[in-house]
Amino acid sequence: MADLVSRARGFRLRMAVIDREIQTALDTTRDRYGRTVHHHAAAAARARRNEAAVSEYAAHLAPHGGHLLEAARRALDTLPPARHITAWRELLGALDASHAEIVRALERPAEPGSAAEREQHSALWPQVAFWAEHGSLAADLADQHHQPHAQLIAGEREIWTERVQAARRLGELDLIESWYVADGRRITLAYLIEDDTDTVIALAGDPDAPGWEVIGHFGNEYAAGQALPRPVPPGVLRADTTSRFDRPEPVPERPLQELLRDVVEARTAGDVSEALLSATQTGYDAGPMVRLEHLLDAAAAFSHALDTVQGQRLGARLGALSRQLAFLVAEVHETAENLGATVAVLPPHRAPKSPRVRSRPALDTTPPAPPVHTASPVRRL
Repeated sequence: MADLVSRARGFRLRMAVIDREIQTALDTTRDRYGRTVHHHAAAAARARRNEAAVSEYAAHLAPHGGHLLEAARRALDTLPPARHITAWRELLGALDASHAEIVRALERPAEPGSAAEREQHSALWPQVAFWAEHGSLAADLADQHHQPHAQLIAGEREIWTERVQAARRLGELDLIESWYVADGRRITLAYLIEDDTDTVIALAGDPDAPGWEVIGHFGNEYAAGQALPRPVPPGVLRADTTSRFDRPEPVPERPLQELLRDVVEARTAGDVSEALLSATQTGYDAGPMVRLEHLLDAAAAFSHALDTVQGQRLGARLGALSRQLAFLVAEVHETAENLGATVAVLPPHRAPKSPRVRSRPALDTTPPAPPVHTASPVRRL
């Protein structure tokens, strides 16, 4: 079982390496605004990506993917009912369908190096990318055979919970990390700082809401990881999100740095107006100020989706900032239009400074002779 899990996780890591290499190659095929200008080179880079990804799947997952999915389903059947179980079953079913399609194609490979092979790899790429993105779910479920150590009994749990709650109020509890386990509980690790000693504490629940409790204390993080239930994959902000391994073509955009340079180099109000209008433009090719507004909206939605007390608070703050920015964008856009309507130019007294150019000898000038060094007399003792 450990070999199956390591194969799935290793495949994801290798796919990440392939993705970085191809994204670097694709960057060389785009102009400064992100538009693809060398289409043949981009197509060749994607063909290399597809071939490498299919080869990795054939070597590491094709013979074992079915066994991994069976182990994941068996583990899923033993879990208590939770909100995410149905979605996990659907994901495992989709992984199974993708695996079957990939295996069928690998059993009937096209002629190596032919156009048919490139088409076959291109058709398989979305399935392989889906496994790279979500195959970790099957690996994590199959790894649920790990049996956590016995946790604190009821009396000890109450004593430790009161002790850690007091430390939390005094600011003597430093949160380290958190994860969800298969039954839906959120577990958080924290350092309890007392008398210059650090104890690793495991909490169950939201540390910022009433009702959380201590479920264990350990000498270090490794011991905590061995004793506590294994994590499961975290969720996604949007259920229909694209895969990080199969992102769409980037939208062309003008960098903010370039717009700033346009303003500094401008001679007319119309030039500055155009730069500001570009920054506040909406739609497909939105400007950087509008994209920042979209970023704040997405971050606010993410914070709310955390389903925690702090997440709700921070989501409200981010939402308020987004609304303020939307008002600012509208103000900048209107001001840019008014500035362009002035049809003004900079007055001539704002003349540029002359560059400081150091004089150089003419090309036919003989370089000066080096100084003559006279030999120092030898001193005799």
